[in-house]
Amino acid sequence: VLMEGILRTFIDAALDAGEIIMKYYSLPLSERGLSYKEDQSPVTRADQEANQCILDRICGASCMEQLGDYGVLAEESRDDLSRLEKDWCVIIDPLDGTKEFIAGLPEFTVNIALVYQGEPVLGVVYAPATQELFYARRGGGAFKAILPAPETRIFVSPRKTDLIAMHSRYHLDDKTKALLERHRDRFASVITAGSSLKVCRIAEGKADVYYRFGYTMEWDTCAEQLIVEEAGGFLLEGHTDRPIVYNRQDPCNRYGFYVVNCMENCLERLEINGNS
Repeated sequence: VLMEGILRTFIDAALDAGEIIMKYYSLPLSERGLSYKEDQSPVTRADQEANQCILDRICGASCMEQLGDYGVLAEESRDDLSRLEKDWCVIIDPLDGTKEFIAGLPEFTVNIALVYQGEPVLGVVYAPATQELFYARRGGGAFKAILPAPETRIFVSPRKTDLIAMHSRYHLDDKTKALLERHRDRFASVITAGSSLKVCRIAEGKADVYYRFGYTMEWDTCAEQLIVEEAGGFLLEGHTDRPIVYNRQDPCNRYGFYVVNCMENCLERLEINGNS
């Protein structure tokens, strides 16, 4: 019952954040408050206000009080490392796909997850421009709704031939191109997409394989990792072939990862020193 209440809180927080994001999405780029972080990644007022909205929603929820002491790791908040001392941690990406958002493309999401002792147990991904809502609870399956329609349970595809591969619109590097070329005979098609929607497409059976070289952050992968796992698939670290562990001191996923509908479709292992 407690997890159901927290999941509902996360969904409501994602929907509220989505409203804020869409308010800015309808404005000219010059009015979205675009700036750049130290690493030159873009950030807008939509990122910041959605982040605060989610924090307010979650931190004020009675069900979260029942959870007891928990940490928070959010992209647009200062990292409070006291989270490392806690079993529970909420991991938030208030606007995944900021580059798509800036470019006027609808492939951006709100990602919220709950982790227990490093393992995702709740995950919510909401795409406000298309009103697609994905969510999962550990051991409870993965679901999708195109709002306001009710949700349906989703599963990865059974395909082992004529695979559909995904790649990132803004992170298609030479290593990814080379990998896709090496295995081109296995693919029926290759689809370009942004944000965590790539993983969600695999979870709902619309694609089968996604490889990502280079670094990402915990908030980029946590919610959708659980969603694809509960749909029957895998999101694994490139150098260990194991699920990513969360609420680490260094929240950077440094070695790449891959997502597959089944392990027979693991194309190759990523070299630990071959990632940028």
